[in-house]
Amino acid sequence: MSETSAVKPQKKIPMRQCLGCREMKPKRELIRVVRSPEGAVSIDLRGKASGRGAYVCGGSAACLKRAVKSRALSRALGVPVPDEITARLEAEVLKAGDGGDE
Repeated sequence: MSETSAVKPQKKIPMRQCLGCREMKPKRELIRVVRSPEGAVSIDLRGKASGRGAYVCGGSAACLKRAVKSRALSRALGVPVPDEITARLEAEVLKAGDGGDE
C-alpha cells in the first residue's frame, strides 16, 4: 500500500514581478494597481478586482519611484496613471513597509 495520503503537497505560491525592481516576489508582498475594463485606474489591495493589473513592492518607496519615473506603471496598464492614484499608492507603500529598503 502507498503512503501518499499522509504527505500533503505544498501549495503553489503565485509569483508576480515588481515594476520597479523587476524582481519576482510572492503576490501577497506586492501592491496591485488595476485598470478596469472601463479604463478607470485604482489600487486593488485584495488582488481580486477584474482588469489589467500591475504590481509594485509593498514596502519599498524606491521601487514605486522607479516605476513612476520610468513610466512602467502607465506602460503596463496602457493608460496614464493619475497623480491622485500615485499619491494613494505612495501612502499604501509607506503603510506597508518602512518607507524604503535601500
